[in-house]
Amino acid sequence: MTHTTEILKDANNKQLNITREFSAPVEKVWKAWTEAEQLDKWWAPKPWKAITKSMDFKVGGFWLYCMAGPNGEKAWCRVDFTAINDGQSFDATATFCDKDGNIDKNFPPMYWHNQFMPTMSGSKVEIELSFDSEADLEQIVKMGFKEGFSMGLGNLDELLAE
Repeated sequence: MTHTTEILKDANNKQLNITREFSAPVEKVWKAWTEAEQLDKWWAPKPWKAITKSMDFKVGGFWLYCMAGPNGEKAWCRVDFTAINDGQSFDATATFCDKDGNIDKNFPPMYWHNQFMPTMSGSKVEIELSFDSEADLEQIVKMGFKEGFSMGLGNLDELLAE
C-alpha cells in the first residue's frame, strides 16, 4: 500500500507539521530512522543518495552525512540529537555544514521533533519541524523541502516493503 505524506505549513508558529503512515510496525520504522545503514537507503530523493560519514545516535551525538547528486554534487548536513525516548520519539537540530561538520550559517537550523506511533495497519510518524523565524521556514520550503522529503518518505515505503 502506498501512503501519502501530509505537510502542513503553520507560518504563525514557524513550523511544518508532517504526518506519514507506514504499513510496517513501529520497531521497523524506528530502525529506518535511527540506523545509518538504513537511512542511507531512503533519506535522499532519487537520483540523489544519502551517504553517512558518521553517526552516534544518542543524546549529545550526531549524524554527519551528505546528499550526493548524480553529477558529483555534495550537500553536507549535520543532525544533532537533543532528546531520545527509545522507540517512541526523538528530537534533533539539523543544519547544513561542511564535510567536517562545521555549520554553514547561510542556512537556518531546523528543529525536528519526531514521534512514532502504532496504528491498526502499521505505524504513523508525526514530525514537528520548527524554525527560528518565518523567513527561515520560507527559505527551506523554497529549497524544495516538501517535494524532496515526500520523495524520501516514498523511498522509505519501498524499503519497508522489502
